[in-house]
Amino acid sequence: MVVVKGKPIDNKTRCIHYHSALDIIAIKFKCCNTYYPCFQCHQESVNHTAQVWLKADFDNHAILCGNCMSEMTIQQYKTSNYTCPNCLALFNPKCVLHDHLYFEV
Repeated sequence: MVVVKGKPIDNKTRCIHYHSALDIIAIKFKCCNTYYPCFQCHQESVNHTAQVWLKADFDNHAILCGNCMSEMTIQQYKTSNYTCPNCLALFNPKCVLHDHLYFEV
């Protein structure tokens, strides 16, 4: 089972910062190879600067669906139309507003 650190509030990776019905992904941070529900959870939990995933790294499994707990590559996530390719759960489309915190844009 994949461990999600930070401040999750349920078993679907929702956290104290983002907890709508669609906030069900966790992101593996490149800097520490650890899943967190969001950037804020990472920043509040560690003493290092977050690193973004470079476009050359988009084939890495770094996104976790909180509904079925399946991992997907960054590329799969970015082309998923905010739907888990495994269980078809819907993800929050507003996450794109924070892409620059996680991924090279």
